[in-house]
Amino acid sequence: MVSLQEAISKADLESDLTLSATGLVKRFPSGNEEVEVLHGIDLELKEGEIVAILGPSGAGKSTLLHLLGLMEQPTAGTLKIQGQEVQTLSAKDRARLRNEYIGFLFQFHHLLPELNVLENVMLPQRILGVSERQAAAQAAMLLDTLGLRAHLYKRPAALSGGEQQRVSLARAVVNEPALILADEPTGNLDHETGEVVLKLLWEEARRRNASAVIVTHQEDIAQRADRAIRLRDGRIEAPK
Repeated sequence: MVSLQEAISKADLESDLTLSATGLVKRFPSGNEEVEVLHGIDLELKEGEIVAILGPSGAGKSTLLHLLGLMEQPTAGTLKIQGQEVQTLSAKDRARLRNEYIGFLFQFHHLLPELNVLENVMLPQRILGVSERQAAAQAAMLLDTLGLRAHLYKRPAALSGGEQQRVSLARAVVNEPALILADEPTGNLDHETGEVVLKLLWEEARRRNASAVIVTHQEDIAQRADRAIRLRDGRIEAPK
């Protein structure tokens, strides 16, 4: 295994691709057999591009997002992030790559209930080794831009659903990720609150020139994206 620093230095940084997936296959054990959920996914994501992934339940959308976010390893195929083939990295360096280059926003906020808002947003920076003072200053500034200045020291349970999702967005982008992955980010919110979260997500991605993949069932969200991809039965459907 090569180190993350060695791998990134050898990567083709002249490419404008944030992510490149070729022939991704994912199988899960089921009794004495395996069930293949993804059947050879090819996907490229340019720097700053926002892509929506649509499809019915069971199409493989969340599984694909987990592969792109390095939360699962593909059974077969190749995945490159920032020009680096992630399969050549150790588990430790994959985790570091995930924390440093990828931000996650899920349908359910997954905030740590024992930490306050500021501490939840500081967490990715602290994992990277940023000092407590610097991490707190960065998190507070970001939360302020998202309209959460009055809630820094509250626990997540004291916030509304929309406020919790805005905290999750702050946590997702605090490390200035090159790639933002969102899995039904408004699925647990009412329409008005969801619109606020979507607007902020778009603004943060554009401001940072970050690429984003957004899994959704909503056609109106897909229409806002630069490109929409449809999954069905673990395969990308050809454009009609």
